[in-house]
Amino acid sequence: MAKTGFTSPERTDEDRQADQVLRPRTLDEFVGQPRTVKNLRYALVAARERREPPDHVLFSGPPGLGKTTLAQIVAREMGANFHATSGPALERSGDLVGILTKLGEGDVLFIDEIHRLHPAVEEYLYSAMEDYVVDIVLDQGPGARSIRLTLKPFTLVGATTREGLLSPPFRDRFLIRERLDLYPKGDLVKILVRAAGLLKVGLAPDAADHVAACSRGTPRVAQRFLRRLRDVAQVEGGGEITLDLGKHGLDMLGVDARGLEEMDRRIIRALVESGAAPLGLKTLAVRVGEPEDTLEDVYEPYLIQLGYLQRTPRGRLATEKAMREFGGDGAGTRKPKTGTLF
Repeated sequence: MAKTGFTSPERTDEDRQADQVLRPRTLDEFVGQPRTVKNLRYALVAARERREPPDHVLFSGPPGLGKTTLAQIVAREMGANFHATSGPALERSGDLVGILTKLGEGDVLFIDEIHRLHPAVEEYLYSAMEDYVVDIVLDQGPGARSIRLTLKPFTLVGATTREGLLSPPFRDRFLIRERLDLYPKGDLVKILVRAAGLLKVGLAPDAADHVAACSRGTPRVAQRFLRRLRDVAQVEGGGEITLDLGKHGLDMLGVDARGLEEMDRRIIRALVESGAAPLGLKTLAVRVGEPEDTLEDVYEPYLIQLGYLQRTPRGRLATEKAMREFGGDGAGTRKPKTGTLF
């Protein structure tokens, strides 16, 4: 189950509409991920000089960091057509074959959530990626026969939030593999300033710094904050987002100065109340009312990054920082009780 809070990194319908305006269109416009951008630039320039499609590309990392944007940039930089689908949408091998046979020479095929491809569909991609051919089996039983279809050279770009779920033979066919990391505050400030200009809203430097610090290292969250703060500024602030207005607007959304929303705080409080006794993932999920996979994949990484949560072999523990800031008494709370039974 996906996270549904306002700080969710998952793309919403509103995000898709805003992406048409805010999304970078070239590598020069893309802010952040310098190593990935540099590696892509070299690969694309070299491919253009050889007049051949670039190698297949795999982008991995948390949602909201720009994997889809970079896939579109690959197509645009190569002057190629862009075709997008997702792993869950390709239920049968026939679905994939239909897409592959329609690709033109040099086209880019983007598969989001590629780790969710059905194994039978994934196997069809092996020969397509290596030799640009697919084998189709016609009929069944003794009369079955196979037809080989030749594909035009193309580039497959995959995006995944869980690279470890890809089978090794499949992952190895991506010769360009780049992992996107959470953005530092400085890069998020640049993204906010650029987006504010495109949205034609004033953004004070200290307000941009504050919003960036609350954006969980995720451009999608930062831009979502900016769109909501633009509404508040239009109603209350004369069209400019100041520091005070930014704090007020984020408070209206239930987001504190650390970028934590109510579910984050409930998780931390549950761990603090547990003290020295670690909480298993299943127990913690019941305590806060969220599915286990949502806690593990969405909430916990940010809480670990901020230093509030620690994963141990025995379960989850609140850190000393969480104890201090959320009502614990520091090391005294961490010590389990000892003594004899009588």
